[in-house]
Amino acid sequence: MRTAGLPAELTSFVGRGPEVTELTRLLSEARLVTLNGGAGVGKTRLALRVAARRARAFPDGVWLVELAGLADPALVEYTVAQTLQVPEASGRDCVSLIVSVPNRPGAVHDILVPLKVHGVSMTRFESRPSRSGQWEYFFYIDIQGHPEQAHIDAALRELRAACAFFKILGTYPLDAH
Repeated sequence: MRTAGLPAELTSFVGRGPEVTELTRLLSEARLVTLNGGAGVGKTRLALRVAARRARAFPDGVWLVELAGLADPALVEYTVAQTLQVPEASGRDCVSLIVSVPNRPGAVHDILVPLKVHGVSMTRFESRPSRSGQWEYFFYIDIQGHPEQAHIDAALRELRAACAFFKILGTYPLDAH
């Protein structure tokens, strides 16, 4: 269980069973859950308890992003990116993905259409058989660009909608050589 993105609990956690149950349910339905409330009511403590308990469900880890100290809303995106260690766009980047599609005619074509429509260059497209069934494949795709770029973001959103499985493996600057 990877909880490196969470601080250690220093005191015991008492009560709040219904809140833990509800927050756990909400987190199973969404990748991001925001807790709102007055200062000192225990929002952070509740979030940390549930995140630590649910860490196994998130193989890439769970993270606490501290926003309370931010006076400027424009810093939210930067703070989240820094906490999650998302590399900034270098101007010459690559995004690596793994996707799968249902076994039906035209499914592979359908995942390529968003790349074409948004002018995204694909530099790698490889298939590997899935262990789960016959005629099921995973596709490893590299595209040029960074998710911060509007056309890459739009293509990735449309690609995600066309896939049975979609995961960004990483974003990295291309070697300048």
